[in-house]
Amino acid sequence: MTTTKGTLQVIDVGTQAYAETLALQEALVLERKADRIADTLIFVEHTPVYTLGRNADTANILANADELASRGIDVHTTGRGGDVTFHGPGQLVGYPIMRLRFPEQGPVWYVSKLEQSLIDTLATFGVTAGTDEVNRGVWVGQDKIAAIGVRITQYVTMHGFALNVSTDLSYYSGIVPCGIQERGITTLERETQGVTMLDVKRIFLDTFVGHFGYTSVTQGNDDK
Repeated sequence: MTTTKGTLQVIDVGTQAYAETLALQEALVLERKADRIADTLIFVEHTPVYTLGRNADTANILANADELASRGIDVHTTGRGGDVTFHGPGQLVGYPIMRLRFPEQGPVWYVSKLEQSLIDTLATFGVTAGTDEVNRGVWVGQDKIAAIGVRITQYVTMHGFALNVSTDLSYYSGIVPCGIQERGITTLERETQGVTMLDVKRIFLDTFVGHFGYTSVTQGNDDK
């Protein structure tokens, strides 16, 4: 079921450290809970960082302190669901700050809509992707191409998805991605040719707007 949701505000912060974007998310969540802003989607490419979700096992970070320092990788504990993952250049990260309409729009509905938006985006580039019954996210065969980890409080969402576009996959050697040892990681660039981050953002936004039923899109700013 898709219902009309009105206007979506989009904020593209470019490349930004994880802590800075997290602070922006937290500020926007408070604004959304108070109905002072519309639903908002943040686009960002993070500087290299490993993030741990609420259920993460720290043993899934394999890199030691020296290795983290030599590659300039930060480590952050977060309030999202899931285990450990990587964010970095060449990866499209999206953080929707949305008010859900319970009970028809619950967590499973929301995550499924995110997954389908990513699947349809990949299909536009000729890549066949799907979901997994056990592990959330989007997969191309046995390889994960997009991770999803969210948090919902007072019906408002934060955190979101990370889609590997042209990500340097060597960063994943320092972790057990999402705590899953037997599966691989891939990128859109590996699966197809001639993709740009700008094209991926544009197509994902169109797909996201369609799945969530927004009637208009505005460009916002990050001066919260």
